[in-house]
Amino acid sequence: MDRIRIVGGKPLNGTIPISGAKNATLPLMIAGLLTDDTLVLENVPRLADVTQLQHILSNHGVDIMVKGKRPGDEDLSGQTLHISAARIVDTTAPYELVSKMRASFWVLGPLLARMGEAKVSLPGGCAIGTRPVDLLIMALERLGAAIEIDAGYVIARAKGGLKGGEIVFPKVTVGGTHTALMAAALARGETLIENAAREPEVTDLADCLIKMGAKISGAGTSRIVVEGVSRLNGARHAVLPDRIETGTYAMAVAMTGGDVLLEGARPELLQSALDTLTQAGCQISATNTGIRVARNGAGIAPIEVTTQPFPGFPTDLQAQLMALMTRAKGTSRITETIFENRFMHVQELARLGARITLDGQNAIIEGVQKLKGAPVMATDLRASVSLVIAALAAEGETMVNRVYHLDRGFERLEDKLGRCGAIVERISG
Repeated sequence: MDRIRIVGGKPLNGTIPISGAKNATLPLMIAGLLTDDTLVLENVPRLADVTQLQHILSNHGVDIMVKGKRPGDEDLSGQTLHISAARIVDTTAPYELVSKMRASFWVLGPLLARMGEAKVSLPGGCAIGTRPVDLLIMALERLGAAIEIDAGYVIARAKGGLKGGEIVFPKVTVGGTHTALMAAALARGETLIENAAREPEVTDLADCLIKMGAKISGAGTSRIVVEGVSRLNGARHAVLPDRIETGTYAMAVAMTGGDVLLEGARPELLQSALDTLTQAGCQISATNTGIRVARNGAGIAPIEVTTQPFPGFPTDLQAQLMALMTRAKGTSRITETIFENRFMHVQELARLGARITLDGQNAIIEGVQKLKGAPVMATDLRASVSLVIAALAAEGETMVNRVYHLDRGFERLEDKLGRCGAIVERISG
């Protein structure tokens, strides 16, 4: 099993290219099930989750052709996927596939909308909480689906096709909004989605569906209206840049000091996180090629943050911010309101010398003068990269174990950091 070795103490200077967003890529790939034409996705990151979803979609009969670099392309430029679901041969998504990646449960909506039936395994729990699928099921029932749960599978039927309806989410759900958008695109009549997620990845999916012929208005707001169409066509769409990767590298620069251009990043996708970093003492500036992040000499100021749905501070950057605050000059407080069990990185950060106290949803971080390298273990995707951020500033060597979590969401992390002066290497086996 691969590990990553980091020797801390080096500031980061240079350019880091930002990859396409994982959290946008996965629903966009699944949207390929909605049409018998070819959907072409550009700027797709090379990640374990993308590869896993390719396997899952191929189980339904989807052909995916991958095009890599073109002459003159950078090593870290995205790939292009040609997704063709001309003929869906199986509407069942088995447990052994869905259990490996929760987002694959989202195939339920498109399969039901196009084929009139679907049988998809419940994904089960995961390291950062239950993340139930009841709101996704509710959304499909509002569109006329008959749904039963039997032996761990969700069995959905809509023999005469889905019908437009009103979906009011009791709480903001990105997965529920993705599901509702994709299903409503092929439903008869108008669908109203209230309390919809406003995340950029939802807007990116809506933009792609519109290119495919869907009639959608209001994406990016809490009220989305979808006028169903009888069929969708193929399209070409570029995945938006990854705001979580952007924020992660911005925090790495804040942690180590230095000056880095995050190439291709878009500030409007993570303004709340950038404002937080400014409060912590960073210089943030938007350029015509990305976002420049610098911290030269000034210490890290403590902050108080509560995670919230977009446009608030994202839960997917909470662990990274906590790592940064371990070196702040004072006491910080982070309140996690999105997921339970999302403080599993705390005990591993403590191994590096962090002082963190937990009180329910709150983490109180008392800044320390220095961290010391140690062997640590990743528990989930965001927790694992928080350990990398801490290790970049720790004295001596840190060995991050179980880095397969990192490979799910960060494309060639050690290469990107290494280009900017970090001492970081992957050790295989």
